Amino acid sequence: MTPVLETGVPALDTALVWGGVITLLAGAGTAAWRVARTGVRLGRRVDQFMDDWYGEEARPGVPGRPGVMERMGGIEDRIGRVEHELYPNSGGSLRDAVDQANERLARLCPDEPGEEDCPPPTASAGQ
Repeated sequence: MTPVLETGVPALDTALVWGGVITLLAGAGTAAWRVARTGVRLGRRVDQFMDDWYGEEARPGVPGRPGVMERMGGIEDRIGRVEHELYPNSGGSLRDAVDQANERLARLCPDEPGEEDCPPPTASAGQ
């Protein structure tokens, strides 16, 4: 059996017991409030993430936002168009134009030893 600590003054003992009870209840209430506040903050962040992931419909005064998967599809389309320009194909890509320009330049200025520098361009070449 544990000894009970008493001051010998009943009113003081009662005040100390109630003070301890109030302190314990306040501590438990504070801990519960902090857990609830953290849960609400986490819930808000999850809600924001889900809005970003799935997108939002347009509403009065606020434009709609596409979701992540829709944005990824747009990025893949753009990358496909860029890749189309980087490799030779039917003659319409940027790579085909560069290759054609290099061929024309090679015909004008062959890179053989002993050759003189390229002839100066004529007036009609720039037009």
